[in-house]
This record gives sequence, C-alpha cells and structure tokens, in this order.
Amino acid sequence: MTPAQCRAARALIGMTQSELAEAAGFGLSTIVDFEKERRIVSSTARIRMEEALVDAGLEFISENGGGAGVRLAKGKIND
Repeated sequence: MTPAQCRAARALIGMTQSELAEAAGFGLSTIVDFEKERRIVSSTARIRMEEALVDAGLEFISENGGGAGVRLAKGKIND
C-alpha cells in the first residue's frame, strides 16, 4: 500500500487518520507521517494499516499496468 492509496482508501469510506490509527493499533503520528511521506514506516505498520482498511471494506489493487489503486470490496459496502 502506498501513501496515496492509504489517503484514497480513507476518503472512500470517510475514515479519519485517528480512526485508522486506532484500528491499526498505532499512534496518529505513524499514519500522518506515512501519508505525508515524512518518514518510512515499518512493513509491519503498513501491513496493519492495510489490514484495518481491508477489514473496513476496501480492496487494494496492485500495480498491473493500469496503476495501483483502491476500491470498495464487492459485498462489503454498498453492493
């Protein structure tokens, strides 16, 4: 998950940085620094943030020639 995907994912479901921090079990500064690319966060932090967003009903799209992205997971939200 890239910082841009993280920002987009939160926007899709209206999740704040504070809510993501709580769901992922990290401090707010970890989320803010990751999204603003202020510092490199650990792979564990990225995985836990992504897992929290997936649990909230999102699906991440890897780089596949069309660019990385994020979308609502079918059957999770508003299907």
